[in-house]
Amino acid sequence: MNATRETAKRLARAAALVAVLPVLLHYWFWSLVVGHHAAFRGAVQFVSLLPGLPGIYMRGAFLTHTLAGCHPSARVEFGVLFSEPGAELGEGVYVGPRCILGLVRVGKDALLASGVQVPSGGKTHRFDDPDVPIRDQGGELTLVTIGEGAWVGAGAIVLADVGKGTVVAAGSVVTKPLPDYVVAAGVPAKVLRPRFGGAPDA
Repeated sequence: MNATRETAKRLARAAALVAVLPVLLHYWFWSLVVGHHAAFRGAVQFVSLLPGLPGIYMRGAFLTHTLAGCHPSARVEFGVLFSEPGAELGEGVYVGPRCILGLVRVGKDALLASGVQVPSGGKTHRFDDPDVPIRDQGGELTLVTIGEGAWVGAGAIVLADVGKGTVVAAGSVVTKPLPDYVVAAGVPAKVLRPRFGGAPDA
């Protein structure tokens, strides 16, 4: 039964690659014209709107060939946007509907519920100079890591690393790194307790 299922998945991935090939060709062409980032953002907006199971497979095929890393088993739901092609999705990752992801590395089997936002760190825009518009002050992109097996609840905003196996409650704002195997919540997010006995101290 498992062998049959895996064969069906492989066939579905192959069919999805064929179906999404025109989008990939369009992306590769426009990368030469307008640059890699601009072409990526336009193409990923298009594939984000593909509905149903075919859409999931087609997104996977597109992202596997455009992100810095995307395991074939990663599942990216409807309406997910990426701002940075340097993002990485590990094996078994789930990204829920309408997430917005920047420069992020999501570890194996991590789960992002719907509406999670992971910008490229907390300093994407500087705002120190009152005489210069914020858009002209530049910023700093930082890779945010969400650890293996972590679970980030709906609507959370993650600006700093989340440890392996850690749970972030819905609606939380992570402004400082969270350790492994804890439950965290709040604005800003704070460690509430270890996930289970024997976990590291917070």
